[in-house]
Amino acid sequence: MIGVAFVSPVLAIIIGVLILILPRFLNYLVAIYLIVSGLLGLGIGR
Repeated sequence: MIGVAFVSPVLAIIIGVLILILPRFLNYLVAIYLIVSGLLGLGIGR
C-alpha cells in the first residue's frame, strides 16, 4: 500500500527536478505540490 510517507518525498523530488528544468513555472509547481500534499494528508487520495 502506498501512503503519504512514500508519495510526499517522491513528489518533492519530481517537483524539484521540474523547477530546475523549468524555473518559469515555479509558482504553479509549488501550488500543485501544496494542493496534492494537503489532499494526501487529509486522506482524500485513497
